[in-house]
Amino acid sequence: MGPYIAVSALSHEGLVREHNEDSLTVGPWTLCATVTTNPQTLLFPLGPPCVIAVADGLGGHPGGEVASALVARRLAADGGALDGEEAVREELLACNRAVYAAAAEEPELAAMGTTVAGLVLLPEWALAFNVGDSRVYRITGDGLRRVSVDDSPPLPPGRRTTSVVTQTLGGSLGLTFVEPHVRAVPLTAGDRYLVCSDGLTDPVPEEELAGLLERSFEGADRSDGRAAFELWKAAIEAGGPDNITLALVRVGA
Repeated sequence: MGPYIAVSALSHEGLVREHNEDSLTVGPWTLCATVTTNPQTLLFPLGPPCVIAVADGLGGHPGGEVASALVARRLAADGGALDGEEAVREELLACNRAVYAAAAEEPELAAMGTTVAGLVLLPEWALAFNVGDSRVYRITGDGLRRVSVDDSPPLPPGRRTTSVVTQTLGGSLGLTFVEPHVRAVPLTAGDRYLVCSDGLTDPVPEEELAGLLERSFEGADRSDGRAAFELWKAAIEAGGPDNITLALVRVGA
């Protein structure tokens, strides 16, 4: 089939939250506020722009699942036109306006919001983007290299995570401007990425995630789906304090 993109993904409410407020975009496919424990693997030709994104609805705000689904579905619908950094940036600004517009129409959704992080894959480039603290990692032989930028204040000594997020899509009572992070990274066959919500990265340290991936990719029963399951399992075994959504992305020749 020529160069391709393989994506293994799942979304789960965790062990503490009553329902799942995360949403997921993989190409034209979306998974919104639903629960899976068996990773789904999808294949796409490498050519037209392909979006893989995680949107994490804000807990403690009304309508987090509505905001995340709105963004996930918009990215799925518009993904084919996202052919450069500026197009991705403009799309995220449009998503921000759309969340506020939807909230304005329904008083019970006031201040709903979501984070978002993801990739747009093109034949020679990966465009990594985020607003908030969901993350994008490049998986290398040396472990995980974060290519997204957390929108959160510096952590004090001894702290590994924070509940403070400095910018989101929506999340306030009035329209608030955001500055999306968008970064172009050269893309080659064999590249791997992890896109995930903080329900994975808060309870499981990066070095543990890297070790799990290395063992899963090299084991006798290795597969991207197995690796995705092992990441989810690690978050559950660490207490599953939040919704867990992740996508493992691989570029094949």
